[in-house]
Amino acid sequence: MTSYLIENVRSKFPDAVLEAHSFRGDETVVVKKEALADVAAFLRDSLGFDMLMDLTAADYLPREPRFELVCHFYSTRHNYRLRLKCPVGGEQPSAASLTPLWPGANWFEREVWDMYGIRFEGHPDLRRVLMYDGFEGHPLRKDYPLKKRQPRIAHRD
Repeated sequence: MTSYLIENVRSKFPDAVLEAHSFRGDETVVVKKEALADVAAFLRDSLGFDMLMDLTAADYLPREPRFELVCHFYSTRHNYRLRLKCPVGGEQPSAASLTPLWPGANWFEREVWDMYGIRFEGHPDLRRVLMYDGFEGHPLRKDYPLKKRQPRIAHRD
């Protein structure tokens, strides 16, 4: 199964795959940011990955690109998984939204925006989901000040 999934993605997107590997049955493909949505659509439409199980991020400060999006896909029909990674950097990190492909990506992307500050282009409603609207910054960034004081607020209707 290792070569089948990875080789299919490599052959379809030869210029987009930055690296790919398999370890103990876990398949991982790293792609350029510009190809994220196209590769995800190919996984869904051609390789039978009908479930986006998770979408999150990691901060690798001081490395550039600083962030890496991590998506976990699963095929219920074929019973296999694939991890898709995508480096994202710059002053205002962003990537294409996967919500048009998987509506469930909505909450995942909102959480990544809230915690890391990575914008998702084309997202239908990108706003905070865990922190309150007045919260300043993105608390899972490695440069977020540990002792930063934030006001506690309560919503009263």
